[in-house]
Amino acid sequence: MSAPKIIIQILVTGTQIFGKALFEAGRQAVKNAKHRPDGVIGSDVAGVRNATTGSATDKLTREHRMTLDEAHLILNLKRGEELERVVQNYEHLFKANSPPEAPPKPAARGSAPPTNSHYLLSKVVRARERIEAELKVADEPPPPPPAPGGGGGAEAKS
Repeated sequence: MSAPKIIIQILVTGTQIFGKALFEAGRQAVKNAKHRPDGVIGSDVAGVRNATTGSATDKLTREHRMTLDEAHLILNLKRGEELERVVQNYEHLFKANSPPEAPPKPAARGSAPPTNSHYLLSKVVRARERIEAELKVADEPPPPPPAPGGGGGAEAKS
C-alpha cells in the first residue's frame, strides 16, 4: 500500500471510532437525563414533589417549597429544638451572610471578596419560616371530627 492510502485509511477508521464513541456518549447522556433515583435532589426541591397528601405538613412543604428536614439542616438544628434555639441559629446565620452595614473601604490588593450571599439569606429566612409554621400547626388544636351521618350537604326538607 502507498503512504497516502494508509493515511486516509487511518483517518477514516479514526473518524468512525470517534463517531461511534460520540454517539454512545449522547445515548448515555439522554439515559442519565431521564433517570431520577429516589432521594436525590434534582431541579425540584427535595420532597416537595412528593408532598401530595392533604396533611398539614405536606401543605406547609408545598407552601414554603422546603421540607422540614431541609429547614433543620439549613439552621443546623435537631428535631424538637426550642423556638429560642431556632431564632438564635437564624440570627447567627443571617448576620454571617448579611452585607456589611457600613460601605466597605477600598479593598487592598489580594484581599478576599465580601462573603455575603442573597441566596443563602433567603434560604435561612425560608428555613426559619418553615420551622415556625410547623410549630404553629403543632400548637393548634385538631379540628373536630365531622358529625356522624351529617353528610355535609343540605338537609332534606319535607
